[in-house]
Amino acid sequence: MKRIYETMFIVSPKLDEEERNAMAEKVRDYIVERVGGTIEKFDRWGIRKLAYRVAKGFSEGDYTVVQFRAEPETLDILERFFGITPDVFRWQTFRREDLEKAEKKASLKPAEAVEEPETVEVVESVEAAAETVVEDSSDEAAGVETETVEEVKQTEE
Repeated sequence: MKRIYETMFIVSPKLDEEERNAMAEKVRDYIVERVGGTIEKFDRWGIRKLAYRVAKGFSEGDYTVVQFRAEPETLDILERFFGITPDVFRWQTFRREDLEKAEKKASLKPAEAVEEPETVEVVESVEAAAETVVEDSSDEAAGVETETVEEVKQTEE
């Protein structure tokens, strides 16, 4: 079963714009061809300042975020690719369980939606029955009041 993953990688700012774009496309193609994944979202953030200066001497880097689906067994291939590519100096890949759960919940809702109208009809009929009971109770109460008034009149006479 394919799972949803998100990977963020940072490319060296020493490369020119074309080389950085080419590296991002290379990662995209690698995910599709070698990892066997399908790209769902590909977001280039461009050059951003890093939180701290890294060992390679960079204080900024070119960020790219990719959301994709892949088999868990093939994810190691991507990690090795990042490890042997010198222009990618930081990366993080993690599973997006929150998106998987939301997707699963959304797929279960149509089945529940079919059952809901029956429940609504039952509720409507219960409400109608309750209104009938209330109306009957009102009539009985009015009858009791009438009898009590008549009894009082008879005892007075």
